[in-house]
Amino acid sequence: MTALNRRDFMRTSVGAAAAFAALPQKPSPGANDTIRIGVMGLGGRGTYLAERFAERSDTEIAYLCDPNTRRFARAREAVEEAQDASPKMVQDFRRILDDKNVDVLINATPDHWHGMGTIMACQAGKDVFVEKPLSHNIWEGRKMVEAARKYKRVVQVGMQSRSAPYVQKAKDYIQSGKLGEVHLVRICNMMKHPKQGDTPDGPVPKGFDYDLWCGPAAKLPYNPSRRWLNQWEYSCGPIAGDAVHQFDLARFLTDDIPYPKAVSQTGAINALRDGRDTPDTQMAILEYDGLTMMMESTLWTPYIKKIPASIRDSDQFPNWPFCSTKVEVLGTEGFMYFGRHGGGWQAYNAGGELVHSEYGRQADREHQDNFIDCLRTRKKPNADVEIGHLSVLPYHVANISYRVGNQRLELDAATESFSNCDQANKHIKREYRQGWSIPENV
Repeated sequence: MTALNRRDFMRTSVGAAAAFAALPQKPSPGANDTIRIGVMGLGGRGTYLAERFAERSDTEIAYLCDPNTRRFARAREAVEEAQDASPKMVQDFRRILDDKNVDVLINATPDHWHGMGTIMACQAGKDVFVEKPLSHNIWEGRKMVEAARKYKRVVQVGMQSRSAPYVQKAKDYIQSGKLGEVHLVRICNMMKHPKQGDTPDGPVPKGFDYDLWCGPAAKLPYNPSRRWLNQWEYSCGPIAGDAVHQFDLARFLTDDIPYPKAVSQTGAINALRDGRDTPDTQMAILEYDGLTMMMESTLWTPYIKKIPASIRDSDQFPNWPFCSTKVEVLGTEGFMYFGRHGGGWQAYNAGGELVHSEYGRQADREHQDNFIDCLRTRKKPNADVEIGHLSVLPYHVANISYRVGNQRLELDAATESFSNCDQANKHIKREYRQGWSIPENV
C-alpha cells in the first residue's frame, strides 16, 4: 500500500485503527537522541510551541502542518531562526504520522481535532503534546486515554501551570492544614471577548483545505467571520477552553479530586448575540463529598482581566478582586487567593490577616522539560492525558446541562454518563462526519 493510498485508507475509522496498529513501533528516544517533532496547527499557540521546541538543543522541528497554507510563512520563519534545519511544510498531518523518523506530534489544533489527531498519533507510535482542553466531548476524552494506554504513549496536555513550583507550594500549604478543612473552592474565568463579525458565507480562500480542517465535524458553509471557539461543532466553548486551566489547578490543590457527583448550572447568551451557539455566561456548582466547587464565567466583563504579562513573571500579585484567572480556596481556618500562569498566591488566617505569600512564575519551559524527560523515561507527565480528561470533564457536563435546559445532572463515574437524564446522555459523544469517525475500539 502506498503512503498516499494508506492516508486515504485512514479516512475510515476501522482503517485507521487497523493500519496504524500494524505499523512497526519506533523505539523510544535514548538519552542522547535528538527528538524529532511534527507540529499540527499553526495558529498562535502552535507557532509559539514550534518556536520554543526549535530553540532546544535536544529537539528538532521536522514538520510544520496546517490545512491553511497562508499560515506557513510565519511559522517557518520562526522555526528557521531558532534551529539550523528547515522543516517540511505539509497541509495534511497524516504525512507526519507516515514518517517513522518522527517521535512526537504537537497537536495545537481547534478542539474538534484534539481527539482524532491524538488518537491517530498514538496508533502511529508517536508521543503527543496536545493543547488544552484535552477533548471536544466526554467520550472522545476517554478514547484518548485508552489510546495512550494501549499504545504506551506519553501524552502531555498543555496545562503548563501543573509544572510550576509555586503551585506545588500552594498544595503543600493547604495539605499542612493551615487553611483547616477545605469545603469550598471558587474558580473564576471572567473577561471580555469581542463579538463575531456579521458577514455572509463565502468561497473558501485559495490554499485552505477546508474539508480537512473540518475533519470529524460538520462541514458548515465557510464564513470568514465565524470564530470556531463559539460553535459547538468545533469547540467546547471559549469558557471551557480557557477556564480549564483554573479548574485543573483547583483539582491539583484539592489532591486531584476526581468526578463530581452532580453538576448544576445556569448558562445563557446574554450579551454577545452574534450568531454563536456557546454561552457567554456560565455559573456552575459541582458537588463532591464534603466539597463544593463553583465555576463563575463571563465573556462580557471588561473590568475583570487576566493577570498581566508584567505580573506573571515578577514579584508582584494581581489585583485579586478584578482578576479573571484566579482560584479562591476557602477552609475552616483560612482563605487563599491563587493565580494561574504566574501570579502567585496569598493566604489569610481566620482573622482576615495576610499570613503567607508566594510569588509565581509561568512554567512553559518546565512543562516542556517534563515532557521531554518523560519521552526518555516513559513516566507519566505532569499533565498526563487522564488528568486532562478529568479536568475538562466537568465543563463538558456543564455544557451538556446548558444544552438540555440547565438541568442538574447526576454523574455515574463508572460509566461517565448520567443516571438521571437520557437526553443528556445523547451529548456525551458527538456526531461524526462520514469517513472521519473515531472507532469504539481505538
